[in-house]
Amino acid sequence: MGYNLRVLFYFSIVLLLVFLDQWTKIYIKTNFYLGQELIIIPNIFKLWFTENPGAAFGTEIGGVWGKYLLSTFRLLFSGFFVYYLYFNIRENNKFYIWACLLLLSGAIGNSIDGLLYGAIFSESNPFTQNVAHFTPFLKGYAPLLQGKVVDMLSFPIIDTILPEWVPYWGGQRFTFFDPIFNLADSFISIAFVLFLLAMMFPQKKS
Repeated sequence: MGYNLRVLFYFSIVLLLVFLDQWTKIYIKTNFYLGQELIIIPNIFKLWFTENPGAAFGTEIGGVWGKYLLSTFRLLFSGFFVYYLYFNIRENNKFYIWACLLLLSGAIGNSIDGLLYGAIFSESNPFTQNVAHFTPFLKGYAPLLQGKVVDMLSFPIIDTILPEWVPYWGGQRFTFFDPIFNLADSFISIAFVLFLLAMMFPQKKS
């Protein structure tokens, strides 16, 4: 396969992954009110709509300017990485290539939320259980670059009350795995695993 065809193939994968990420977010945003849960597999997997104003897996970077910086960084990183991949994609290491594709897909996916969602969606209201809807551009719940990232995937594999004899935490609720995340976060996490594999199993350039 020629270089340009490989580039087209790889960037088609990025577009597909970004589409899947955005489709799940828009579906949740326009069909669930904030805080709504849907059990998929009891005690293992559920959809739980929450919004993250900061970084991945529900962590936050406080303040309006912090949000501007984060959203701007995501956009600049995505643009740089598109440029980097276009001129550096090679067939030599599949782990590395797929890591780059997943990292770029995740960065673009969450960048779209921060850039546009505040400008095109009304705010979800958990108290009246109203779901969000599309609004005229710039008439949404926040300015450009101030949108919140939609998270919905929850895997509370262990959700129990710890026995009273457990030091410090006895009698308290314990959940594993606790973070709520989205497909873009998953892409980024898998990308880091693949980067490690690429370093552990380097392949010679063809």
